[in-house]
Amino acid sequence: MAPPAPLLAVRGSEGLYMVNGPPSFTESTTFQRDSGKNCKAVAFSKDGSLFAWCNGEKVNIVNVTNAELLRSFDLPKAVCLEFSPKNNVLATWQAYTTAKDGTAGVPNLQLYDVKTGKCLKSFIQKKMQNWCPCWADDESICARNVNNEVHFFENNNFSTIANKLHLQKVSDFVLSPGAQPTKVAVYVPGSKGAPSFVRLYQYPNFGGPQSALANKSFFKADKVTMLWNKKATAVLVIASTEVDKSGASYYGEQTLHYIATNGESAVVQLPKNGPIYDVVWNPNSVEFCAVYGFMPAKATVFNLKCDPVFDFGTGPRNAAYYSPPGHILVLAGFGNLRGQMEVWDVKNYKLISKPVASDSTYFAWCPDGEHIVTATCAPRLRVGNGYKIWHYTGSVLHNYEVPSNEEIWQVSWQPFLDGVFPVKAVKYQAVPSELPSPEPKPAQAYRPPALRNKPVTSSKLHEDEPPQNMKPQSGSSEKPLSKTALKNQRKHEAKKAAKQEAKADTNQESTQSSASQHAPRNAVPAVTSGDPEVDKKIKNLKKKLKAIEQLKEQAAAGKQLEKNQLEKIQKETALLQELEDLELGL
Repeated sequence: MAPPAPLLAVRGSEGLYMVNGPPSFTESTTFQRDSGKNCKAVAFSKDGSLFAWCNGEKVNIVNVTNAELLRSFDLPKAVCLEFSPKNNVLATWQAYTTAKDGTAGVPNLQLYDVKTGKCLKSFIQKKMQNWCPCWADDESICARNVNNEVHFFENNNFSTIANKLHLQKVSDFVLSPGAQPTKVAVYVPGSKGAPSFVRLYQYPNFGGPQSALANKSFFKADKVTMLWNKKATAVLVIASTEVDKSGASYYGEQTLHYIATNGESAVVQLPKNGPIYDVVWNPNSVEFCAVYGFMPAKATVFNLKCDPVFDFGTGPRNAAYYSPPGHILVLAGFGNLRGQMEVWDVKNYKLISKPVASDSTYFAWCPDGEHIVTATCAPRLRVGNGYKIWHYTGSVLHNYEVPSNEEIWQVSWQPFLDGVFPVKAVKYQAVPSELPSPEPKPAQAYRPPALRNKPVTSSKLHEDEPPQNMKPQSGSSEKPLSKTALKNQRKHEAKKAAKQEAKADTNQESTQSSASQHAPRNAVPAVTSGDPEVDKKIKNLKKKLKAIEQLKEQAAAGKQLEKNQLEKIQKETALLQELEDLELGL
């Protein structure tokens, strides 16, 4: 039986509707479009079988296959929805409000039993950030952060707290994915000169630091992002400060740490300075990709020893996305970048395609591991809203643009459990498409008014570094040289160059004849005197004359010269005279 086609939910000012995934791209007739303009939130269950949305009046849950309405809750103000992993509970959140007399408001986080529609528990949850409780994949444990403690509930029984994890001030935690036993990563920010730390525990062993599986402390962390790998054997921690005290980066300062459940930990050494834009685990759990460094950013894949496996060089990118099976990696530059994407075959580290998705605010892999959606959504961008569905080989298979007076707010693929879609061999040839490939607009560099309408001189701000398998082959297969070896290599090359120069000078001297006196002034032959001081002066004068020659060329090509550069050019005659006098005195 052929695998199903994932649906794409689209939410915007035209209402909420579903689009059939590849290959048809037609609107689903099973799910009736909700044409209201107040759809605030949507959520698929983890296995994609249920779908919930709030239309400004009610929160509805339907069966995705036949669109049968299963439950409806009177929650007009709900703005966040989430299903528990096994579809037993629906969590809803609305903005917290206090009563007019200043007394505490009503609970704004509700947990509903999907099967019965009964409200299992209500909590007060003031902040939208980390609003949703976290469940283990089998729902045996549910946890939430309350007043710097982590409270654990078991088997969706929310009337009693089964366990508490209390450290100085736990500001964030993440439960591990996968089967039991569940592990917990907790972050405690540093205070009064003490470092911040991340600890890994195995539930329910929380008896002090000795019971921790691993511990990593570090300074320079106002907040952290913790990422478990799929097998729950290790966590990557991106530690960030709001301000870079050195003043080097507008983005603050970031460091990347690796912590394994066996107690090993390390700082991941990133070969280029600058912000860390994105870090993602490969779904195979044995490697991860980091995008980092001042633009043009570097991207590198690391193994579990934090050693680089492959370096993608530099480019205009700030995000990385592995396909669901982990066989393809997309490096992309969205937001303030032009939307360039590089699609790589991870097994062979070969570039598959380089499509451009201009003005995209959203990117997601389709669960089939073959297709991608990119979208331009409001409120991030209010013009040109729409979405495109691509094949990873770079072909646009479907393109939808909303009318100019409408907006799209969100698109979301229907998820599927692992193993539903077979992993197919990687293709390099672009798949056929009825749509023309989008022609990227040629990027025009900014030119100041003084240089407009003048010949363009080629000038690059930087040279992009190619991926390691595209670098010049001279010894590229060897290991990178050590600092000492590099130093010696440079010395050797400098000596070789000096020898060749001396040889050339000697040849020139022997062929020099009396005719040299009638040669043009600026074509000065290389001659050595016995006096090293005079030689030094001659060398310096030649250097200055060469620089003047370059400035004259730049002026001829239309470059606006600085005042001091123009003064240099005016000194040319005097320098030539001085040089001639010195050489005549030889």
